[in-house]
Amino acid sequence: MKTPVGLVTATLAVATLLAASFLIATGTRGQTPAFGSSAGELEVRTIARGLANPWALAFLPDGTMLVTERPGRMRIVTGEGQVSPPLKGVPEVWASGQGGLLDVATDKAFAQNRTIYFCFAERTDGGGRTAVARARLDGSKSGLEEVRIIFRQQGPLSSGNHYGCRIAQAEDGNLYVALGEHFSARDFAQGLDNHLGKVIRIAPDGSVPPGNPFAGRADARPEIWSYGHRNPQSLAIHPVTGEIWEIEHGPRGGDEVNLIGKGRNYGWPVIGYGIDYSGAKIHDATTKDGMEQPLKYWVPSIAPSGMAFYTGNLFPKWNGSLFTGALRGAMLVRLTLNGNTVTSEERMLQNLNERIRDVRQGPDGALWLLTDSSNGRVLRVAPAAK
Repeated sequence: MKTPVGLVTATLAVATLLAASFLIATGTRGQTPAFGSSAGELEVRTIARGLANPWALAFLPDGTMLVTERPGRMRIVTGEGQVSPPLKGVPEVWASGQGGLLDVATDKAFAQNRTIYFCFAERTDGGGRTAVARARLDGSKSGLEEVRIIFRQQGPLSSGNHYGCRIAQAEDGNLYVALGEHFSARDFAQGLDNHLGKVIRIAPDGSVPPGNPFAGRADARPEIWSYGHRNPQSLAIHPVTGEIWEIEHGPRGGDEVNLIGKGRNYGWPVIGYGIDYSGAKIHDATTKDGMEQPLKYWVPSIAPSGMAFYTGNLFPKWNGSLFTGALRGAMLVRLTLNGNTVTSEERMLQNLNERIRDVRQGPDGALWLLTDSSNGRVLRVAPAAK
């Protein structure tokens, strides 16, 4: 019995489409696909694959990377794509829901002290909370030494959502850490007697440095720097001004880019630009005296994650831009800045069809991305060869 010609044609069409999709998604098999942008064609190369929901990467002085996997593993990845076994000494994490092993950052003096900081969801009786740890990477880069938890989030526990947690180190060495409000405890983001929905400022040993706005108040946690946040996914220090920038998820709409100021209230859940997942109203209004406005917000949500200011030479046209990945939007987003004003937005790499979890500028001037999936990848984005 002969197969109908129409069926053969349809089958070939589907096979061709699947093959093309596979090549776009992998960027391997001898051809690296190019993607258009305002800076010309981009080459997106898969450096490493097979990572379980990679969450954050941090470059070491020798050009290798620390990469965290949400289930609780930390690895070394080389620029050539070699992936180490899991590092020894990583504490047990509560890999439930959105929790697990989250951000990682190297100390500014890493070349001398080999110190790193990382945050994770820590299991406690009744739920989880965000913890920040300090450790030393051993000389063979096979494990962590002198691991010590330097901060534990205080407040109602999470059942698995909205841990937030990004770490940024200022020039003075102090750490800023962005913390989520655990979803079901959103009203606590407005209270100063807990750490939910806060950006905190701590010294590298976890102590409270001089100058925190609420230190000395009996009704406030001394680590708090700002409050009224929902679920922070990005935190970075502006390379020129030294100001702190943060990006957080809204509910249905209202993802925000914020300039973080000392002691300021960013409004969640009192003000905002989104609605509840059920469609119900959340906020009293979009503005209110004493509460800060975002520099930019997205409606509908793109679920931004990971952030980097670009200062490299590979993309001179993009110098000074702010990049963020998008989870729900599955793309790379570039924001053009004029001082602290977002003047335009460019969306790229949509046909990768990948949730972009982290964005970093590498020492080579390329953009390095992590894709959030059970077969997560490290990607390098550079100008396409001409």
